[in-house]
Amino acid sequence: MITRDSIETAYSFFHQKRNVYIHSTLDWQKDDIEYAIAAYADDMSRELLESLADGRADFLKDHKRFLPDITQAVERLEAML
Repeated sequence: MITRDSIETAYSFFHQKRNVYIHSTLDWQKDDIEYAIAAYADDMSRELLESLADGRADFLKDHKRFLPDITQAVERLEAML
Protein backbone atom coordinates (compact mmCIF):
# COMPACT_ATOMS: atom_id res chain seq x y z
CA MET A 1 0.00 0.00 0.00
CA ILE A 2 1.28 3.43 -0.93
CA THR A 3 0.85 5.84 1.95
CA ARG A 4 0.17 9.54 1.61
CA ASP A 5 3.21 10.12 3.79
CA SER A 6 5.50 8.31 1.34
CA ILE A 7 4.06 10.29 -1.57
CA GLU A 8 4.50 13.62 0.22
CA THR A 9 8.05 12.80 1.31
CA ALA A 10 9.13 11.65 -2.16
CA TYR A 11 7.44 14.64 -3.79
CA SER A 12 9.15 17.13 -1.49
CA PHE A 13 12.58 15.58 -1.99
CA PHE A 14 12.29 15.09 -5.75
CA HIS A 15 10.74 18.50 -6.37
CA GLN A 16 13.46 20.33 -4.44
CA LYS A 17 16.30 18.36 -6.04
CA ARG A 18 14.84 18.74 -9.55
CA ASN A 19 14.62 22.52 -9.16
CA VAL A 20 18.25 22.76 -8.05
CA TYR A 21 19.30 20.39 -10.85
CA ILE A 22 17.53 22.42 -13.54
CA HIS A 23 19.22 25.66 -12.51
CA SER A 24 22.63 24.29 -11.65
CA THR A 25 25.62 25.04 -13.86
CA LEU A 26 27.94 22.80 -11.84
CA ASP A 27 28.48 19.27 -13.14
CA TRP A 28 29.58 17.99 -9.73
CA GLN A 29 26.38 19.34 -8.16
CA LYS A 30 24.23 17.62 -10.79
CA ASP A 31 26.14 14.37 -10.23
CA ASP A 32 25.57 14.66 -6.48
CA ILE A 33 21.85 15.17 -7.03
CA GLU A 34 21.65 12.18 -9.38
CA TYR A 35 23.43 10.06 -6.77
CA ALA A 36 21.14 11.24 -3.95
CA ILE A 37 17.99 10.57 -5.96
CA ALA A 38 19.19 7.11 -7.03
CA ALA A 39 20.00 6.23 -3.42
CA TYR A 40 16.59 7.49 -2.29
CA ALA A 41 14.90 5.43 -5.02
CA ASP A 42 16.71 2.32 -3.75
CA ASP A 43 15.18 2.78 -0.31
CA MET A 44 11.72 4.12 -1.14
CA SER A 45 8.50 2.14 -1.26
CA ARG A 46 8.77 -0.44 -4.05
CA GLU A 47 5.11 0.01 -4.90
CA LEU A 48 5.48 3.77 -5.21
CA LEU A 49 8.64 3.51 -7.30
CA GLU A 50 6.98 0.99 -9.63
CA SER A 51 4.00 3.31 -10.07
CA LEU A 52 6.37 6.06 -11.22
CA ALA A 53 8.77 3.97 -13.32
CA ASP A 54 6.56 2.45 -16.04
CA GLY A 55 8.40 -0.84 -15.58
CA ARG A 56 11.88 0.61 -16.14
CA ALA A 57 14.46 -0.92 -13.80
CA ASP A 58 16.86 1.97 -14.39
CA PHE A 59 14.31 4.68 -13.58
CA LEU A 60 16.05 7.62 -11.84
CA LYS A 61 19.40 5.81 -12.24
CA ASP A 62 20.28 6.44 -15.89
CA HIS A 63 22.45 9.55 -16.27
CA LYS A 64 21.21 10.19 -19.81
CA ARG A 65 17.54 10.05 -18.79
CA PHE A 66 17.77 11.64 -15.38
CA LEU A 67 16.05 14.96 -16.12
CA PRO A 68 13.06 13.40 -17.93
CA ASP A 69 12.79 10.74 -15.21
CA ILE A 70 12.85 13.17 -12.29
CA THR A 71 10.38 15.45 -14.09
CA GLN A 72 8.02 12.52 -14.69
CA ALA A 73 8.33 11.46 -11.05
CA VAL A 74 7.53 14.96 -9.77
CA GLU A 75 4.52 15.30 -12.08
CA ARG A 76 3.09 11.91 -11.11
CA LEU A 77 3.67 12.46 -7.41
CA GLU A 78 2.00 15.86 -7.63
CA ALA A 79 -1.02 14.24 -9.28
CA MET A 80 -1.16 11.68 -6.45
CA LEU A 81 -1.30 14.37 -3.76
